[in-house]
Amino acid sequence: MSGPAQRRITIKEVAEAAGVGVATVSRVLSGGSASAETREKVLAAAARLDYRPSALGRNLRRRRTGGIGLLVPDITDSFYARLTDGVLSCARSYGEPVTVGVTGDDPEREAELIGALIEESMDRLIAVPSGDGEMWAPALRSGLNVVFADRRVRADVPSVVPDDRAGVLTAVEYLAGLGHRKIAYLGRHGQSQRVAAFNSAIASLGLPADRDLVVHARSSRDSAYAAAAGLLQHRADVTAVIAGGNVLGEAAVLAARELDVRIPRDVSLIMFDDVPWAELCSPPLTVIAQPAQDIGYRAAELVLRQGRRPPAVTLPTQLVVRASCGPRVSAPRR
Repeated sequence: MSGPAQRRITIKEVAEAAGVGVATVSRVLSGGSASAETREKVLAAAARLDYRPSALGRNLRRRRTGGIGLLVPDITDSFYARLTDGVLSCARSYGEPVTVGVTGDDPEREAELIGALIEESMDRLIAVPSGDGEMWAPALRSGLNVVFADRRVRADVPSVVPDDRAGVLTAVEYLAGLGHRKIAYLGRHGQSQRVAAFNSAIASLGLPADRDLVVHARSSRDSAYAAAAGLLQHRADVTAVIAGGNVLGEAAVLAARELDVRIPRDVSLIMFDDVPWAELCSPPLTVIAQPAQDIGYRAAELVLRQGRRPPAVTLPTQLVVRASCGPRVSAPRR
């Protein structure tokens, strides 16, 4: 009688044994860059655990089974829910199934999910990337057809993104036109292009440059609230805030209420993404509307397209003016 089947060692176990991240193990085992010390630790751990990283090579040789993988940071976020709906709508018209994975904006989790999708012989992948461009090298070498949505971390991978630069510039110009000079940006991971656009707009309009007015939150709602509350508490000179997404905008509204900061009398607020509650808020929020569903639909069209594809598709944003912005008040908040 044969014994029980041997349990398969996972890449996460190799990472833990080597004392490195999953992304590092994936990079080393696929021939990517790493220091000699790191490479030695990873290879030693893999050998000790008898890890067999056969999925990449096997998938290069065998026929894939079809379908689309989709990686998003948070499926409960209205923006990513609508982006997902766009992907599903397009895929449905092509008769393609979609497998959705949630990364939590964690590069290590993203690396695990990419590995799992390759194991499943997935043909195509649409991702809102959490990690840097180098982390995607193993997936690209495996032959996986990748399209980025909302964020772009590699120039050699097709992408569908909103026009962040125009959206931020329009918002800053609008606030400057109301007399605001101390404008803050409340952002999160993966928003380097928006932050760059914000800094560029501040400089081009001759507004005071202050790097402390760019505040970053982690991906959780608690972190977003803490960042918003800290900004409003410690920078009474700030008269306007641009929130880089609806979770950050929600956090800014809640923090302002808790701290008795009145919108727009004390602080004007503009939020990226026109979610349903933005219009129902008191006051209704001025927003930078993004075509989330179109981003998902166009990304699915790109990943399903045969032959030559455009390197990047940029979709327009729109400033929707409501009641959350007003003229700058001369006296600072106390």
